[in-house]
Amino acid sequence: MKSHRCYDLVPTSSKLVVFDTSLQVKKAFFALVSNGVRAAPLWDSKKQCFVGMLTITDFINILHRYYKSPLVQIYELEEHKIETWRELYLQDSFKPLVSIPPNASLYDAVSSLLKNKIHRLPVIDPLTGNTLYILTHKRILKFLKLFISEMPKPSFLRQTLEDLNIGTFQNIAVVRTDTPLYTALGIFVEQRVSALPVVDDKGRVVDIYSKFDVINLAAEKTYNNLDVTVTKALQHRSQYFEGVLTCHRHETLEAIINRLVEAEVHRLVVVDEQDVVKGIVSLSDILQALVLTDGEEGKYSWPNSKPRESQERCKSTRDL
Repeated sequence: MKSHRCYDLVPTSSKLVVFDTSLQVKKAFFALVSNGVRAAPLWDSKKQCFVGMLTITDFINILHRYYKSPLVQIYELEEHKIETWRELYLQDSFKPLVSIPPNASLYDAVSSLLKNKIHRLPVIDPLTGNTLYILTHKRILKFLKLFISEMPKPSFLRQTLEDLNIGTFQNIAVVRTDTPLYTALGIFVEQRVSALPVVDDKGRVVDIYSKFDVINLAAEKTYNNLDVTVTKALQHRSQYFEGVLTCHRHETLEAIINRLVEAEVHRLVVVDEQDVVKGIVSLSDILQALVLTDGEEGKYSWPNSKPRESQERCKSTRDL
């Protein structure tokens, strides 16, 4: 990771959507849906620079904060501009946009994602100020998998999740099939997780509701009724769903990485032999394990170090 630059991950051709902060929030989310992207850099015309990112997390926060009932229109979503939402939502918690130059190392990019607890890192050209690409956990892990295949495999890839202590196995946030959608959005906001396994009465996983699924509310224009169940909301998935991808604690790290990359998903639900949910292992868990360091010296202490016990390590979304 230290020998490759962020520029190495920038594809020859890709789609990048940029929003001006004077754009209406509602139109911005519709634009995310129509362009098939999950986030967009925000350009402030007054300041003449990029000031942040608009993501599905913002959509969730707006819905959760302003929803009252199916009979009351969410005025704030219908009328607010992006800059108004940012002023109201960020207020004292405002942080400058986190970005990285194209000549920075991949190691620096992963470290920045983990340190800032974000899921997206804009690659910005320092000379022109233009955003070239948005780095994500998924893109980085896919690149690493391709690169690792050309070199001797590290021995730790043959160790199991249990041996390496990768993933979250305590206080797993789940919902039931009849959980109201508004309740699920509340868990996203309050526990800052990015996906919720849907379980039956015996705790067996039957589906999964992720932050990305929430954008379907914009696609279907059904965000004014959040009293429906999670199961009902999942009927509006915009793409074919192959089922919940799972794994076991006794599987190797290499098998987990291969499954994540090949399926192009952001997490696997860890289950036992009866499909009862036991944990979550995410892309950020994997990347954190690969770059865990001891102090500021940059000395590797993994795999003896213990990852933080929190579901979906980089909270939010803020994935390819």
